[in-house]
Amino acid sequence: MATTLAQPGAEPQPQPSAPSSRRDHISRAEGWRRRGPLLPALIFMLVVTQVPFVFTLFYSTQSWNLVRPGSRSFVGIDNYLAVFTDAQFWRVTFNTIVLIAGTVLASVILGLIFALLLDRKFLGRGIVRTLLITPFLVTPVAAALLWKTSLLSPTNGLVNWMLGPFGVETDWLSQFPLMSVIAELVWQWTPFMMLLILAGLQSMPQDIQEAARVDGATSFRLFRELTLPHLRRFIELGAVLGAIYLVNTFDAVYMMTSGGPGVSSANLPFYIYQRAFLGFDIGQAAAMGVVTVIGTIVVASLALRLIFKSFTGNEEAA
Repeated sequence: MATTLAQPGAEPQPQPSAPSSRRDHISRAEGWRRRGPLLPALIFMLVVTQVPFVFTLFYSTQSWNLVRPGSRSFVGIDNYLAVFTDAQFWRVTFNTIVLIAGTVLASVILGLIFALLLDRKFLGRGIVRTLLITPFLVTPVAAALLWKTSLLSPTNGLVNWMLGPFGVETDWLSQFPLMSVIAELVWQWTPFMMLLILAGLQSMPQDIQEAARVDGATSFRLFRELTLPHLRRFIELGAVLGAIYLVNTFDAVYMMTSGGPGVSSANLPFYIYQRAFLGFDIGQAAAMGVVTVIGTIVVASLALRLIFKSFTGNEEAA
């Protein structure tokens, strides 16, 4: 084959640019074809979630009280300053933290206990598992009414009927309003934690446990050294998911205590509802909502990032 040699001192000829690859063109078209069916869902999500949030941001900069028509005006960040200087807002924020922490902690402990029991074979395990899952399937409003009227009622509640012979009779919703709401939420959220932890137990390799038993490890040491570290990421995931959902708890507070007495059992969603629909102060209610959403997003993002790192690290180690 003949080759062409460049003359000495001649400038190198520029190579013609390669045409775009047909394969790249096809891959881009294939990518858009796959993303196309998702566009309606994306548009729907933006309309349902982001558009209302933009309106909330706008309302949070307005002084708008519904009982004073024509008084709407732009106030900038005054509503946010009022929120951060509101003593009741911080009291309600503390109630929300206690409600979330208490519910998640108790649900995780009870869920772990029930999961360890259900991980063993015994007669009627399927029936017991179904009964334990049932509270999570009950409508939250119905569950709150059940606890208010049938369990914690001071006149005909089952709790007072059971504790009556021991001299314990009290109005639980008035004396311990926040603890009563937490008890109802624990009853509903324990099955969720139990299922998540039970899935983690069943994913644990059995050969490791058998080898530990052969080496003479006791049940307590087996749980502490092998089972609990393996369940750590499942427990963390359940705690974060439960906390994110419990931030929005409204029905239990509204149906059981209505935030009372005073604001002793009110949480942030209920307090925002009171400010907007009972106090008619749309501007401050919107500012409280924005602060709550931003705080929730920050905390949830940090927690989820740590959990994802935990899952990724365990998978790489495996």
